[in-house]
Amino acid sequence: MTKPDIRPDCPNFSSGPCAKRPGWSPSVLSDAVTGRSHRSKPGKAKLKAVIDETRELLGIPDDYLCGIVPASDTGAIEMVLWSMLGARGVDMFAWESFGKAWITDVEKELKLDDCRSMIAEYGELPDFSQADFDRDVVLTWNGTTAGVKVPNGDFIPSDREGLVIADSTSAVFAMEMPWEKLDVVTWSWQKVMGGEAAHGMLVLSPRAVARLESFTPDRPLPKIFRLTKNGKLISGIFEGSTINTPSMLAVEDALDGLQWAREIGGLPALIQRSENNLKAIETWAGETDWIDFLASEPETRSNTSICLKIVDSWYQSLSAEEQSAKAKELVALLDAEGVAYDMGSYRDAPPGMRIWGGATVETSDIEALLPWLDWAFAEIKGSA
Repeated sequence: MTKPDIRPDCPNFSSGPCAKRPGWSPSVLSDAVTGRSHRSKPGKAKLKAVIDETRELLGIPDDYLCGIVPASDTGAIEMVLWSMLGARGVDMFAWESFGKAWITDVEKELKLDDCRSMIAEYGELPDFSQADFDRDVVLTWNGTTAGVKVPNGDFIPSDREGLVIADSTSAVFAMEMPWEKLDVVTWSWQKVMGGEAAHGMLVLSPRAVARLESFTPDRPLPKIFRLTKNGKLISGIFEGSTINTPSMLAVEDALDGLQWAREIGGLPALIQRSENNLKAIETWAGETDWIDFLASEPETRSNTSICLKIVDSWYQSLSAEEQSAKAKELVALLDAEGVAYDMGSYRDAPPGMRIWGGATVETSDIEALLPWLDWAFAEIKGSA
């Protein structure tokens, strides 16, 4: 098979940090409040603008709080687990690497006695009918390393007693979020909006705030995890006063992404761009006999972290070690050609490919990539 003639204009298909928005350049950071305190009037104004514009773009309910926290999505979800869990039993749901990491934290670090864990294999969703919503429930809304998303929030009752905590870092800005069904939502700038890393976002429902102000966990909390002081929420976190020092360059970059989102049509446009990327891969995969989605059900296929597996009979005849080596060889070929960077499966996931399809990726680049996948597979198969 000859090499395709057309190459993606942007070969960045990493699932985090993700591709910058179309047309981005470092010049968009020229108005950043550098060399000034983040607690200065202009610094706080920039941070507050990120919060306010995020709220408006996403349609976050008026009585929910939205804030900026340290350490990306990981920092956001960890501070929630350490600050809120333990008031009642907790049901943990996982089907990929990060969900399993949160289970490890709750079981082995927090060592909560009343914890139930429901774990599904890569490609599957756990049985949410097992959830007891009189307890707290923790899940990932989109499994970034498995390419499997929660299709909707219909299974979550409105009259629940416990909190629903959703790590949603590869979902927010690319999927409709059922805010009223969720009490805690976390994500990072580096995913769907293609922002810079190290900062997380945290959304709390009134019920989550009530938990924070009524429950004191029986464990020490590092300063970076503390959301309350003297039994009251630290409201400044949700008004532009961050817990630690943020990068004002990253803040400016986040503002640029939000402006771009408004200019192209807001949240509906962001979602549509991501869904178009998934559709392009679905069309190709439907016509290609060597590839399939890792997600077992079409309605659970992620439109951001699009995970694929090789199903060709030759490949399936190989040992697990040989399969892993061949998948890495395929990814390396694409990298060497400069047509796709950083699109190998996550280290803990089954071998294959993970193509980021978030809103900052152009569908034309996805379409240009697909013939290269066919070429690379023919190369690794022909060299066997």
